[in-house]
Amino acid sequence: MSDINKYVGQQIRNYRKLRKKTLEQLAEEICKSKSTVSKYEKGEITVDVETLYDLADALQVHVEELLYCRPNRVQITGKSANPAFFSGLSQFYSYIYDGRSNQIIKCVFDVLSLTEEYKYKIMMYMNFKDFDNYMKCETTYWGYIEHYDAMTLISLVNRDTPMEQASVQILASYLDSDTKWGLFNAVSSRPMMPIAMKMLFSKVPLKEDAALIGQLKVSKDDIRLLKLYNMLTVT
Repeated sequence: MSDINKYVGQQIRNYRKLRKKTLEQLAEEICKSKSTVSKYEKGEITVDVETLYDLADALQVHVEELLYCRPNRVQITGKSANPAFFSGLSQFYSYIYDGRSNQIIKCVFDVLSLTEEYKYKIMMYMNFKDFDNYMKCETTYWGYIEHYDAMTLISLVNRDTPMEQASVQILASYLDSDTKWGLFNAVSSRPMMPIAMKMLFSKVPLKEDAALIGQLKVSKDDIRLLKLYNMLTVT
């Protein structure tokens, strides 16, 4: 049993459970036997490419979410746009504070592939219990991260509800640091309304404590600038 087969099989099982499908239901949808799907999930046999796409359609995920990603870092190179903060990262993290539930919401971004120069396809997994199982999350977005001289832009679409789209603007990503602030704009579903929030980005998971909450909450200075400009700004 190869590590790749085992990983792909685990992903199939995770998303099948998430979609509350039985082995029989999934097998019927992709025109395979129950025993074959079971062997896929256990990593005992390799999934062919055509079946992998059928599985992705049946599980309502992007095919990249079922694939094994080798731990090679994505290298951002070029003279006109070289965001030092993101350079070399294939995965990064972000945090927001939800005042409705009084809790930190953590996110993981996976960089999937280069689509154009300085533009990468990404997945964002939002609100999960632990980093070891971050794909078992409340909300999943897919989209793109694009780098410019003065700013990095992220555009996202909710995988399950395309109406819910989001974007993030990150200023001066060409300057390296341990963390970086961004402005997260989205549609909330509880209740439904447009929102804009401070989002803190990090290269590594951060300690979720009172100090982090203090950073993520809207501060007196944020309110001062909001009154001054009549805009929520993040720099």
